[in-house]
Amino acid sequence: MLMTTRPYHHGHLRDTLLVEAERTLREDGIEGLSLRDLARQAGVSHAAPRRHFADRQALLDALAETGFLRLGDQVTAAVAGAGPDYEARMHAMATAYVRFATHDSALLDLMFARKNSGESAALTEGSTRLFTAVGDLIHQGQRAGLLPPGDPDRLRLLLAATLQGIATLVISGRVPGAQADALVTDAVALFTGKPAR
Repeated sequence: MLMTTRPYHHGHLRDTLLVEAERTLREDGIEGLSLRDLARQAGVSHAAPRRHFADRQALLDALAETGFLRLGDQVTAAVAGAGPDYEARMHAMATAYVRFATHDSALLDLMFARKNSGESAALTEGSTRLFTAVGDLIHQGQRAGLLPPGDPDRLRLLLAATLQGIATLVISGRVPGAQADALVTDAVALFTGKPAR
């Protein structure tokens, strides 16, 4: 029987492994992730991923970091594209978060689980970027009198809990996905003190 060997080198192996890992996470959950399986999916030797990830935990950290960077970019772009109106910017941020959370719920779970592990400086940097973008929006709202005064971190946590709650209701099927935007609109209206439409 003729045996074929898989190549060790791959032009963009790290990126390919992260894409495959994210797909596996979405389809099979965290239990389905292994470096050996990812190597097979990428068409490289089972040892090749170790050049980029020392072990499975390093892969999980990198995956979580990628998620935080992408979510941070999406939130920042949504806010920037919403124009000068504060409520529109808050709505854009909330919508971007809920869409990410409903589309990539397993990744979001991993992101927050790994964030608390305290092992990766890059992961801390990625999460800080996201929280800074949301925190800046909250500070702006408080300075303009559009959000209640008080501890902005508590308000950020309350907002995150509300948005995550909406996403969880959609993911679990208790709320139809088509209703998510209306719930986000109502949540933003509550936070900004405006009556829900």
